[in-house]
Amino acid sequence: MSNYTVKNIKQVDNAAERFGLADSLEARFARKPLELENFGVSYQRLEPSFRIPFGHKHGEQEELYVIVNGSGRIKLDDEIVELKQWDAIRVPGEVTRNLEAGPDGIEYVAIGAPQADDTEMVQGWWAD
Repeated sequence: MSNYTVKNIKQVDNAAERFGLADSLEARFARKPLELENFGVSYQRLEPSFRIPFGHKHGEQEELYVIVNGSGRIKLDDEIVELKQWDAIRVPGEVTRNLEAGPDGIEYVAIGAPQADDTEMVQGWWAD
């Protein structure tokens, strides 16, 4: 018998609900539900023009973001990069980052490795 885990990522709890952001953000972190040992994966959807109100970075964990629908921008330390459907961007762990949706919203899958609980949240980081 094979050792595998199958989950529908859209049925994983929406973490944005715990932080009062569910009206503008859908964030489904599937590492634990999928029993992943070496990397993390999440699905995220931002409503049109919504900017995640904090930045984050990691000590060790590198991340890859794949835009599956819509468009937007990602802020990487002090640089802003435009993203569109099917763009993929790799971000080193030590770079502070987060996303802002374009006029049609944005959906993306984020993959991080090696799996590490080394996230640092940076409140008020992306301000106009």
